[in-house]
Order: sequence, then structure tokens, then C-alpha cells
Amino acid sequence: MPGTVLLVAGSPVGKGRLVDAAGVLPVLAAVAPGVLAGAETANVVELADPLEPQAVLTRLRAAAAAPGPLTVYVTGQIQLDRRQRLPHLALARTTPATVRYTGFPWHWFREELRLRAPGTTTLFLDLHADAESWELLRSVPLDCGRESAVYGRIAPPPHRRSLGGPSYMKAVATILRSGHRPPLDQLHQQALSRITGEDVGIVLAAQPPAVSDPHAAVSAAVRAGRHADADGLAARWEQAAVRAHGAASEEALHWTEVRADLAMLAGDAARSCRTWLEVAAARLAAGQAEDAPAVEAAVDRAHHQWGEVRDPARARELGAALAQLRGRVPGRRAGALDHVQQQLRRLQPQAQH
Repeated sequence: MPGTVLLVAGSPVGKGRLVDAAGVLPVLAAVAPGVLAGAETANVVELADPLEPQAVLTRLRAAAAAPGPLTVYVTGQIQLDRRQRLPHLALARTTPATVRYTGFPWHWFREELRLRAPGTTTLFLDLHADAESWELLRSVPLDCGRESAVYGRIAPPPHRRSLGGPSYMKAVATILRSGHRPPLDQLHQQALSRITGEDVGIVLAAQPPAVSDPHAAVSAAVRAGRHADADGLAARWEQAAVRAHGAASEEALHWTEVRADLAMLAGDAARSCRTWLEVAAARLAAGQAEDAPAVEAAVDRAHHQWGEVRDPARARELGAALAQLRGRVPGRRAGALDHVQQQLRRLQPQAQH
């Protein structure tokens, strides 16, 4: 099965730039696609200094949906948004004041990769942190999801007026250019050993859990096209979590979110939209803030799935509920509520025929 490779190199243009992230892309591009992916053949998608977080999200979502092995190489810098102090990958237009809207929220990696089968997803990261994010990341690890293997480093802020270099990623690329991809932990250790004359920073090396994880059985059912079985398995885990922890618990809501994703994969956009609306409402009822990442993600995903609903009556019903939620949770994209209201107006004439 062909592999998929996503190369992401992003850092701000101008004085906020801490690292020449895109400088590593020619070295990575010189590696054979199959070697980058750890597969015989591979599709490679390259994002050099992307401008829009939504463009990165679109590419990541498509890569995460590919059935074969996925390797994501990310080079860039981490900054915190001022409101929630959450890590973001800074993009070309990112400034300290606009991180929330112009950076790529790191938790989107976790969200998009979470339904992939164990053992099929690897991230190589060479990240530089500004002073604020460095203090946070020394005690709070970057979360890339439970199913992903993660290797790399987070470098401390460079000295004033100096630009950091993606030396870890260049070392990885140089090793791979030989045409041989060693076992991942060996590749990681070899790359670290080649970094000289600088502070390596925080070393990242995380393997996914054992395949006995219940998510593995759900993922296997999806890959076999047994969507009803996958939903049945997830529903049983959801009910077990409700009994053990309560309906509003993170454990229970996690499985509700999995079921929303499963409905999407089964092509049932209306059920997926409705389930995401339920998740958002449950989180808000439990006292979570309107701009909490999990709340925003639920409403954004409901909105995305609503756009896929083809039955006008169901679209009107779900759109009314979505409009109510959008009034409370506008999200990061300007005009989201206006978009729902415009679409609802377009749906109205169809109801009168």
C-alpha cells in the first residue's frame, strides 16, 4: 500500500522569525518518496511557509484519511496565543498578537490523526520555541495523539538577533538520502548525534500504545468497510464510559466524538453533524468555555459536516441548531455564523415547492 508524506515548514515572515524552517525542504525533497514514507511508493505533499491555517488543516485532513502509512515532517516555531496560552505552529503571517487566528493550533494535529490505526502514523518534529512557549513546553508536553509515534526535538529560543536552524531535520534528511531508512528510533538517535555546537533542547521520543487499545478494533472495522460494526464497538465503549465516569466525562465524550468521526467515514453527514452538535452542547452544559479548543472543534466539525448534508429538510433542522450554537461559539473563522444563516436562507425556497 502506498505511503503518504506531509512536509510542513512554517515560520513568520519578518522580525518574529526564529528559524529558517523552509530551508530544510530542498534536502527532504532530495530523498526518494518511498524512503521518506517507509513504503515502496509514496505520495508527497509539501507546504512551504503556508499562509493560512485552514490550508494546512485541509492538507493534514486529506493525508490522515489515506489508508497506508503516514509520515509527517514538521519544521517551524511554536508560539502561544495570548487568550488561552495554547501552542500553535506559527505560519507566515503570524505575529504575537494574531497567533490565535494566523497560527496552526497544535491540537489540530491530535484531532485529525486520532482515528488512524496504531502503528501507521509517525511525526518527525524540529521545532523552535519562543521564550513564552519554551517555559510552558518544559512542563507540558506537545500532544500529538495517542496513536502517533513522535520523534524530534524542541529547541530553546535562539540568541537575540540570530536565526535558528532546523539541524535535527537536516540530519534526518541527510541520513535518509542514502536510500536506507533505519528503524525509527535508530534514525532519531543518529540524527541527534549529528547536532553539534547547539543546545538540542527538549528531546521527543514517544511510541504509540500496544495494539490492544480498543481504538485498534474500531480502526480495523473501518478499514474493512464494516462501518456498523465500528459504530457498535464505539457505542459499547461509550456506554461503559458513561457508567464508569458519567455522561459529561471526558472519557464518555471522547467515544461520542469517535462515533461522530465514524458517521463521517460511513458517509452519513447528517448523523455526524448531529453527534458533533451533541458533543458541543454537552461540553457547554458542563461549564466549558465557548472558546475552549474541544468546544470550538466540535462546532467546527458540525459545521463542516452540515455542508455535506444533501437532504433539505434535515439540513434545515440541523442548520437551525447549528446557527444557535454558532451564536455562542463563533470559532476562529470570520463570518461562520453569517455563512450558516445565508445557507439557511437558500434552503428556505426549496421548502415551499
